[in-house]
Amino acid sequence: MIKRKLFDELIKHLSKKEISFIVGPRQAGKTTLMLMLKDYLEKRDERALFLNLDIERDKEYFASQAKLISKVELELGKQGGYVFIDEIQRKEDAGLFLKGIYDMRLPYKFLVSGSGSVELKEKVHESLVGRKRVFELSTLSFMEFVHFRTGYQYEDRITDFFAVEEERVDDLVNEYLGFGGYPRVVLESELAEKQKLINEIYQSYIERDIAYLLNVHKVEAFSNLVKVLAAQSGKIVNFSELSSTLGIASTTLKAYLWYLEKTFIVQRVPPYFRNIRKEITKAPIYYFYDLGLRNFALGQFGSHFDKGFVFQNFVFRLLKEEVEGSAAKIGFWRTKDKAEVDFVIDFGAFQLPIEVKYRMSKPGITRALRSFIEKYRPGKAIVVNMSLNATVNFGSTTIHVIPFYHLSLDSILD
Repeated sequence: MIKRKLFDELIKHLSKKEISFIVGPRQAGKTTLMLMLKDYLEKRDERALFLNLDIERDKEYFASQAKLISKVELELGKQGGYVFIDEIQRKEDAGLFLKGIYDMRLPYKFLVSGSGSVELKEKVHESLVGRKRVFELSTLSFMEFVHFRTGYQYEDRITDFFAVEEERVDDLVNEYLGFGGYPRVVLESELAEKQKLINEIYQSYIERDIAYLLNVHKVEAFSNLVKVLAAQSGKIVNFSELSSTLGIASTTLKAYLWYLEKTFIVQRVPPYFRNIRKEITKAPIYYFYDLGLRNFALGQFGSHFDKGFVFQNFVFRLLKEEVEGSAAKIGFWRTKDKAEVDFVIDFGAFQLPIEVKYRMSKPGITRALRSFIEKYRPGKAIVVNMSLNATVNFGSTTIHVIPFYHLSLDSILD
Protein backbone atom coordinates (compact mmCIF):
# COMPACT_ATOMS: atom_id res chain seq x y z
CA MET A 1 0.00 0.00 0.00
CA ILE A 2 1.32 3.45 -0.90
CA LYS A 3 1.20 5.91 1.97
CA ARG A 4 -0.41 9.24 1.12
CA LYS A 5 0.46 12.48 2.87
CA LEU A 6 -3.22 13.48 2.77
CA PHE A 7 -4.13 10.52 5.00
CA ASP A 8 -2.80 12.25 8.15
CA GLU A 9 -4.55 15.52 7.27
CA LEU A 10 -7.86 13.66 6.88
CA ILE A 11 -7.33 11.87 10.20
CA LYS A 12 -7.03 15.27 11.91
CA HIS A 13 -10.26 16.39 10.24
CA LEU A 14 -12.30 13.39 11.43
CA SER A 15 -13.31 15.26 14.58
CA LYS A 16 -14.68 18.22 12.60
CA LYS A 17 -18.39 18.31 11.80
CA GLU A 18 -17.96 19.77 8.31
CA ILE A 19 -17.87 17.36 5.38
CA SER A 20 -14.38 16.16 4.40
CA PHE A 21 -14.49 16.60 0.63
CA ILE A 22 -11.79 14.79 -1.37
CA VAL A 23 -11.33 15.90 -4.97
CA GLY A 24 -8.73 15.20 -7.60
CA PRO A 25 -8.07 13.65 -11.00
CA ARG A 26 -9.51 10.32 -12.04
CA GLN A 27 -7.44 7.35 -10.80
CA ALA A 28 -5.40 9.44 -8.35
CA GLY A 29 -6.28 7.04 -5.51
CA LYS A 30 -9.29 8.67 -3.84
CA THR A 31 -11.23 5.39 -3.37
CA THR A 32 -8.17 3.63 -1.97
CA LEU A 33 -7.53 6.50 0.44
CA MET A 34 -11.13 6.40 1.69
CA LEU A 35 -10.97 2.64 2.19
CA MET A 36 -7.74 3.11 4.18
CA LEU A 37 -9.54 5.65 6.37
CA LYS A 38 -12.46 3.26 6.86
CA ASP A 39 -10.05 0.50 7.85
CA TYR A 40 -8.29 2.90 10.27
CA LEU A 41 -11.61 3.71 11.95
CA GLU A 42 -12.82 0.12 12.17
CA LYS A 43 -9.55 -0.94 13.83
CA ARG A 44 -10.44 1.59 16.53
CA ASP A 45 -13.90 0.06 16.92
CA GLU A 46 -15.59 2.97 15.17
CA ARG A 47 -18.61 2.33 12.97
CA ALA A 48 -18.21 3.19 9.30
CA LEU A 49 -20.31 2.76 6.15
CA PHE A 50 -18.87 2.92 2.60
CA LEU A 51 -21.16 3.69 -0.35
CA ASN A 52 -20.00 4.05 -3.94
CA LEU A 53 -22.21 5.64 -6.60
CA ASP A 54 -20.33 3.72 -9.29
CA ILE A 55 -21.92 0.55 -7.85
CA GLU A 56 -25.47 -0.01 -9.06
CA ARG A 57 -26.66 -1.54 -5.78
CA ASP A 58 -25.50 1.49 -3.78
CA LYS A 59 -27.21 3.99 -6.11
CA GLU A 60 -30.68 3.05 -4.84
CA TYR A 61 -29.91 4.56 -1.43
CA PHE A 62 -29.53 7.98 -3.05
CA ALA A 63 -33.04 8.11 -4.48
CA SER A 64 -33.91 10.50 -1.64
CA GLN A 65 -32.35 11.97 1.49
CA ALA A 66 -34.76 9.94 3.62
CA LYS A 67 -33.71 6.69 1.97
CA LEU A 68 -30.00 7.40 2.50
CA ILE A 69 -30.56 8.31 6.15
CA SER A 70 -32.56 5.09 6.66
CA LYS A 71 -29.65 3.08 5.24
CA VAL A 72 -27.13 4.92 7.42
CA GLU A 73 -29.22 4.38 10.56
CA LEU A 74 -29.66 0.70 9.72
CA GLU A 75 -25.92 0.12 9.34
CA LEU A 76 -24.51 2.47 11.99
CA GLY A 77 -27.37 2.90 14.48
CA LYS A 78 -28.60 6.28 15.67
CA GLN A 79 -25.66 7.07 17.96
CA GLY A 80 -23.32 8.17 15.17
CA GLY A 81 -20.51 6.95 12.95
CA TYR A 82 -18.70 7.71 9.72
CA VAL A 83 -20.28 7.71 6.26
CA PHE A 84 -18.06 7.45 3.19
CA ILE A 85 -19.60 8.40 -0.17
CA ASP A 86 -17.46 7.77 -3.25
CA GLU A 87 -18.01 9.22 -6.74
CA ILE A 88 -20.60 11.76 -5.60
CA GLN A 89 -20.59 13.46 -9.02
CA ARG A 90 -22.79 10.59 -10.22
CA LYS A 91 -25.63 12.01 -8.10
CA GLU A 92 -27.70 14.69 -9.80
CA ASP A 93 -27.85 17.90 -7.73
CA ALA A 94 -25.32 16.36 -5.36
CA GLY A 95 -24.54 19.66 -3.67
CA LEU A 96 -28.14 20.35 -2.68
CA PHE A 97 -28.60 16.70 -1.68
CA LEU A 98 -25.63 16.85 0.72
CA LYS A 99 -26.52 20.33 1.96
CA GLY A 100 -29.96 19.10 3.03
CA ILE A 101 -28.49 16.14 4.92
CA TYR A 102 -25.79 18.26 6.58
CA ASP A 103 -28.35 20.82 7.75
CA MET A 104 -30.31 18.09 9.54
CA ARG A 105 -27.46 18.01 12.11
CA LEU A 106 -27.30 14.23 12.17
CA PRO A 107 -24.72 12.49 14.43
CA TYR A 108 -22.68 11.27 11.47
CA LYS A 109 -19.42 12.47 9.97
CA PHE A 110 -19.50 12.47 6.14
CA LEU A 111 -16.42 11.93 4.00
CA VAL A 112 -17.17 12.45 0.32
CA SER A 113 -15.08 12.07 -2.82
CA GLY A 114 -15.49 12.67 -6.52
CA SER A 115 -13.47 13.07 -9.69
CA GLY A 116 -12.52 16.55 -10.76
CA SER A 117 -15.39 17.17 -13.12
CA VAL A 118 -16.77 20.66 -13.55
CA GLU A 119 -20.13 19.36 -12.33
CA LEU A 120 -18.47 18.36 -9.07
CA LYS A 121 -16.01 21.24 -8.83
CA GLU A 122 -18.51 24.02 -9.40
CA LYS A 123 -22.08 22.99 -8.56
CA VAL A 124 -21.37 20.75 -5.59
CA HIS A 125 -18.91 23.07 -3.90
CA GLU A 126 -21.09 26.12 -4.42
CA SER A 127 -23.98 24.45 -2.58
CA LEU A 128 -21.78 23.44 0.36
CA VAL A 129 -20.20 26.79 1.22
CA GLY A 130 -19.37 26.77 4.93
CA ARG A 131 -20.28 23.09 5.25
CA LYS A 132 -17.19 21.38 3.88
CA ARG A 133 -13.43 21.46 3.71
CA VAL A 134 -11.87 20.49 0.42
CA PHE A 135 -8.86 18.16 0.30
CA GLU A 136 -7.14 17.83 -3.06
CA LEU A 137 -5.56 14.45 -3.84
CA SER A 138 -3.31 14.61 -6.88
CA THR A 139 -1.31 11.75 -8.35
CA LEU A 140 1.68 10.68 -6.23
CA SER A 141 4.07 13.44 -5.29
CA PHE A 142 7.74 12.71 -5.84
CA MET A 143 8.27 12.23 -2.10
CA GLU A 144 5.39 9.75 -1.88
CA PHE A 145 6.87 7.93 -4.86
CA VAL A 146 10.40 7.83 -3.38
CA HIS A 147 9.26 6.66 0.05
CA PHE A 148 7.30 3.85 -1.58
CA ARG A 149 10.18 2.84 -3.87
CA THR A 150 12.63 2.77 -0.93
CA GLY A 151 10.31 0.76 1.30
CA TYR A 152 9.88 3.67 3.73
CA GLN A 153 13.41 3.11 5.09
CA TYR A 154 14.42 6.77 4.97
CA GLU A 155 11.26 8.65 5.95
CA ASP A 156 13.04 10.46 8.79
CA ARG A 157 16.29 11.09 6.87
CA ILE A 158 15.27 11.47 3.25
CA THR A 159 17.59 14.45 2.60
CA ASP A 160 20.56 12.31 3.67
CA PHE A 161 19.39 9.59 1.27
CA PHE A 162 19.31 12.09 -1.60
CA ALA A 163 22.79 13.38 -0.77
CA VAL A 164 24.42 9.94 -0.41
CA GLU A 165 22.65 7.80 -3.05
CA GLU A 166 23.19 10.03 -6.10
CA GLU A 167 23.01 7.27 -8.72
CA ARG A 168 19.90 5.75 -7.19
CA VAL A 169 18.28 9.18 -6.92
CA ASP A 170 19.02 9.77 -10.61
CA ASP A 171 17.20 6.54 -11.45
CA LEU A 172 14.21 7.47 -9.28
CA VAL A 173 13.97 10.96 -10.78
CA ASN A 174 14.15 9.58 -14.33
CA GLU A 175 11.47 6.99 -13.56
CA TYR A 176 9.18 9.63 -12.07
CA LEU A 177 9.83 12.09 -14.91
CA GLY A 178 9.06 9.41 -17.47
CA PHE A 179 6.10 7.57 -15.96
CA GLY A 180 4.57 10.11 -13.56
CA GLY A 181 2.69 9.34 -10.37
CA TYR A 182 -0.60 7.59 -11.11
CA PRO A 183 -0.68 4.92 -8.36
CA ARG A 184 -1.69 2.04 -10.65
CA VAL A 185 1.12 2.93 -13.07
CA VAL A 186 3.68 3.10 -10.24
CA LEU A 187 2.55 -0.24 -8.81
CA GLU A 188 2.85 -2.01 -12.18
CA SER A 189 6.34 -3.34 -12.98
CA GLU A 190 5.91 -4.27 -16.66
CA LEU A 191 6.38 -1.49 -19.23
CA ALA A 192 3.65 -2.83 -21.54
CA GLU A 193 1.18 -2.89 -18.65
CA LYS A 194 2.15 0.62 -17.59
CA GLN A 195 1.38 1.79 -21.13
CA LYS A 196 -1.99 0.03 -21.14
CA LEU A 197 -2.88 1.59 -17.80
CA ILE A 198 -1.98 5.16 -18.76
CA ASN A 199 -3.91 4.72 -22.01
CA GLU A 200 -6.94 3.50 -20.06
CA ILE A 201 -6.68 6.47 -17.67
CA TYR A 202 -6.41 8.94 -20.54
CA GLN A 203 -9.27 7.43 -22.55
CA SER A 204 -11.47 7.20 -19.46
CA TYR A 205 -10.85 10.89 -18.80
CA ILE A 206 -11.66 11.94 -22.38
CA GLU A 207 -14.69 9.67 -22.78
CA ARG A 208 -16.24 10.10 -19.32
CA ASP A 209 -15.20 13.39 -17.73
CA ILE A 210 -15.03 15.32 -20.98
CA ALA A 211 -17.41 13.80 -23.51
CA TYR A 212 -20.11 12.92 -20.97
CA LEU A 213 -19.83 15.17 -17.93
CA LEU A 214 -18.76 18.31 -19.78
CA ASN A 215 -20.81 17.63 -22.89
CA VAL A 216 -17.86 18.40 -25.18
CA HIS A 217 -18.70 17.02 -28.58
CA LYS A 218 -15.43 17.82 -30.35
CA VAL A 219 -13.47 15.18 -28.44
CA GLU A 220 -10.79 15.04 -31.14
CA ALA A 221 -10.13 18.79 -30.90
CA PHE A 222 -10.00 18.53 -27.11
CA SER A 223 -7.55 15.62 -27.27
CA ASN A 224 -5.40 17.54 -29.75
CA LEU A 225 -5.35 20.48 -27.35
CA VAL A 226 -3.93 18.21 -24.64
CA LYS A 227 -1.19 17.10 -27.07
CA VAL A 228 -0.31 20.66 -28.07
CA LEU A 229 -0.14 21.79 -24.43
CA ALA A 230 2.05 18.79 -23.64
CA ALA A 231 4.41 19.76 -26.46
CA GLN A 232 4.75 23.30 -25.16
CA SER A 233 4.54 22.68 -21.43
CA GLY A 234 6.43 25.51 -19.78
CA LYS A 235 6.10 27.76 -22.81
CA ILE A 236 3.83 30.78 -23.25
CA VAL A 237 0.48 29.97 -24.86
CA ASN A 238 -0.60 32.10 -27.80
CA PHE A 239 -4.41 31.79 -27.80
CA SER A 240 -5.05 33.00 -31.36
CA GLU A 241 -2.33 30.76 -32.79
CA LEU A 242 -3.60 27.79 -30.80
CA SER A 243 -7.25 28.23 -31.84
CA SER A 244 -6.13 28.46 -35.48
CA THR A 245 -4.00 25.31 -35.17
CA LEU A 246 -6.86 23.33 -33.61
CA GLY A 247 -9.56 24.77 -35.87
CA ILE A 248 -11.78 25.90 -33.00
CA ALA A 249 -13.07 29.32 -31.95
CA SER A 250 -11.14 31.32 -29.38
CA THR A 251 -14.06 31.13 -26.93
CA THR A 252 -14.17 27.34 -27.32
CA LEU A 253 -10.42 27.13 -26.77
CA LYS A 254 -10.64 29.10 -23.54
CA ALA A 255 -13.55 26.94 -22.36
CA TYR A 256 -11.52 23.79 -23.06
CA LEU A 257 -8.52 25.18 -21.18
CA TRP A 258 -10.82 25.95 -18.26
CA TYR A 259 -12.12 22.37 -18.35
CA LEU A 260 -8.53 21.07 -18.27
CA GLU A 261 -7.78 23.14 -15.19
CA LYS A 262 -10.97 22.18 -13.38
CA THR A 263 -10.36 18.48 -14.00
CA PHE A 264 -6.82 18.63 -12.59
CA ILE A 265 -4.97 17.94 -15.84
CA VAL A 266 -3.12 21.24 -16.19
CA GLN A 267 -2.56 24.33 -14.09
CA ARG A 268 -2.34 27.85 -15.45
CA VAL A 269 0.62 29.98 -14.38
CA PRO A 270 0.21 33.72 -15.09
CA PRO A 271 3.01 36.17 -15.88
CA TYR A 272 4.24 38.19 -12.92
CA PHE A 273 3.35 41.88 -13.02
CA ARG A 274 2.92 44.34 -10.20
CA ASN A 275 -0.03 45.62 -12.24
CA ILE A 276 -2.73 42.98 -11.73
CA ARG A 277 -4.57 44.02 -14.91
CA LYS A 278 -1.55 43.08 -17.01
CA GLU A 279 -1.23 39.77 -15.18
CA ILE A 280 -4.83 38.86 -16.06
CA THR A 281 -4.67 39.90 -19.73
CA LYS A 282 -1.23 38.59 -20.71
CA ALA A 283 -0.65 35.08 -22.06
CA PRO A 284 -0.04 32.35 -19.42
CA ILE A 285 1.96 29.14 -19.25
CA TYR A 286 0.41 25.73 -18.50
CA TYR A 287 1.99 22.88 -16.57
CA PHE A 288 0.71 19.32 -16.18
CA TYR A 289 -0.32 17.83 -12.86
CA ASP A 290 1.07 14.45 -13.90
CA LEU A 291 4.25 14.04 -15.95
CA GLY A 292 3.34 10.56 -17.19
CA LEU A 293 0.09 11.82 -18.70
CA ARG A 294 1.97 14.71 -20.30
CA ASN A 295 4.47 12.28 -21.87
CA PHE A 296 1.73 9.87 -22.96
CA ALA A 297 -0.09 12.64 -24.83
CA LEU A 298 3.11 13.17 -26.86
CA GLY A 299 3.86 9.48 -27.44
CA GLN A 300 6.88 9.78 -25.11
CA PHE A 301 5.61 7.82 -22.13
CA GLY A 302 8.50 6.42 -20.10
CA SER A 303 11.32 7.40 -22.46
CA HIS A 304 12.56 9.78 -25.17
CA PHE A 305 11.10 12.82 -23.41
CA ASP A 306 12.82 16.19 -23.17
CA LYS A 307 14.26 16.05 -19.66
CA GLY A 308 14.82 19.80 -19.48
CA PHE A 309 11.17 20.74 -20.00
CA VAL A 310 9.83 17.83 -17.94
CA PHE A 311 12.23 18.69 -15.09
CA GLN A 312 10.88 22.26 -15.18
CA ASN A 313 7.33 20.88 -14.89
CA PHE A 314 8.59 18.64 -12.06
CA VAL A 315 9.96 21.66 -10.18
CA PHE A 316 6.61 23.42 -10.67
CA ARG A 317 4.91 20.53 -8.86
CA LEU A 318 7.41 20.78 -6.02
CA LEU A 319 6.80 24.53 -5.71
CA LYS A 320 3.02 24.06 -5.83
CA GLU A 321 3.21 21.55 -2.98
CA GLU A 322 5.36 23.90 -0.91
CA VAL A 323 3.24 27.05 -1.22
CA GLU A 324 -0.13 25.30 -1.10
CA GLY A 325 -2.30 26.74 1.64
CA SER A 326 -0.33 29.98 1.79
CA ALA A 327 -1.14 33.33 0.21
CA ALA A 328 1.87 33.05 -2.11
CA LYS A 329 1.26 32.99 -5.87
CA ILE A 330 3.42 31.33 -8.51
CA GLY A 331 4.03 33.20 -11.76
CA PHE A 332 6.75 33.60 -14.37
CA TRP A 333 8.52 36.68 -15.71
CA ARG A 334 9.38 37.61 -19.28
CA THR A 335 11.50 40.50 -20.53
CA LYS A 336 10.63 42.60 -23.57
CA ASP A 337 13.29 40.73 -25.55
CA LYS A 338 11.64 37.42 -24.56
CA ALA A 339 14.11 36.16 -21.95
CA GLU A 340 12.22 34.35 -19.16
CA VAL A 341 12.62 33.65 -15.47
CA ASP A 342 10.92 30.27 -15.00
CA PHE A 343 9.11 31.08 -11.76
CA VAL A 344 8.46 34.08 -9.56
CA ILE A 345 6.86 33.41 -6.19
CA ASP A 346 5.00 36.49 -5.07
CA PHE A 347 4.67 36.71 -1.28
CA GLY A 348 3.18 40.19 -1.44
CA ALA A 349 5.88 41.87 0.62
CA PHE A 350 8.64 40.43 -1.57
CA GLN A 351 9.20 38.36 -4.71
CA LEU A 352 11.48 35.38 -5.18
CA PRO A 353 12.77 34.53 -8.68
CA ILE A 354 13.50 30.84 -9.36
CA GLU A 355 15.34 29.45 -12.37
CA VAL A 356 15.41 25.76 -13.31
CA LYS A 357 18.41 24.01 -14.89
CA TYR A 358 18.35 20.23 -15.20
CA ARG A 359 22.13 19.76 -15.09
CA MET A 360 24.73 22.27 -13.88
CA SER A 361 28.49 21.77 -13.56
CA LYS A 362 29.15 25.24 -12.14
CA PRO A 363 26.95 28.09 -10.84
CA GLY A 364 25.86 30.73 -13.31
CA ILE A 365 23.34 33.52 -13.82
CA THR A 366 21.13 33.71 -16.91
CA ARG A 367 20.50 36.99 -18.70
CA ALA A 368 16.82 36.88 -17.71
CA LEU A 369 17.59 36.33 -14.02
CA ARG A 370 20.12 39.16 -14.13
CA SER A 371 17.47 41.44 -15.67
CA PHE A 372 14.92 40.53 -12.97
CA ILE A 373 17.45 41.22 -10.20
CA GLU A 374 18.38 44.58 -11.71
CA LYS A 375 14.71 45.56 -11.97
CA TYR A 376 13.31 44.34 -8.64
CA ARG A 377 16.40 44.04 -6.38
CA PRO A 378 15.32 40.87 -4.50
CA GLY A 379 17.42 39.88 -1.52
CA LYS A 380 17.47 36.28 -2.70
CA ALA A 381 17.15 34.20 -5.86
CA ILE A 382 17.18 30.43 -6.37
CA VAL A 383 18.47 28.20 -9.17
CA VAL A 384 17.13 24.63 -8.88
CA ASN A 385 19.02 21.76 -10.50
CA MET A 386 19.66 18.05 -10.00
CA SER A 387 22.68 18.07 -7.69
CA LEU A 388 24.84 21.23 -7.58
CA ASN A 389 24.87 23.14 -4.29
CA ALA A 390 26.54 26.58 -4.33
CA THR A 391 26.06 30.26 -3.54
CA VAL A 392 26.93 33.27 -5.69
CA ASN A 393 26.24 36.99 -5.36
CA PHE A 394 25.03 39.49 -7.90
CA GLY A 395 24.96 42.99 -6.48
CA SER A 396 23.02 42.81 -3.20
CA THR A 397 21.22 39.61 -4.21
CA THR A 398 22.36 36.20 -2.96
CA ILE A 399 21.73 33.46 -5.49
CA HIS A 400 21.35 29.98 -4.01
CA VAL A 401 22.04 27.14 -6.44
CA ILE A 402 20.35 24.14 -4.83
CA PRO A 403 19.48 20.51 -5.62
CA PHE A 404 15.73 19.99 -6.10
CA TYR A 405 15.47 18.07 -2.82
CA HIS A 406 16.49 21.18 -0.85
CA LEU A 407 13.54 23.09 -2.27
CA SER A 408 11.20 23.71 0.66
CA LEU A 409 9.17 26.59 2.05
CA ASP A 410 11.74 26.90 4.85
CA SER A 411 14.57 27.24 2.33
CA ILE A 412 12.50 29.72 0.33
CA LEU A 413 11.70 31.92 3.31
CA ASP A 414 15.03 31.53 5.14
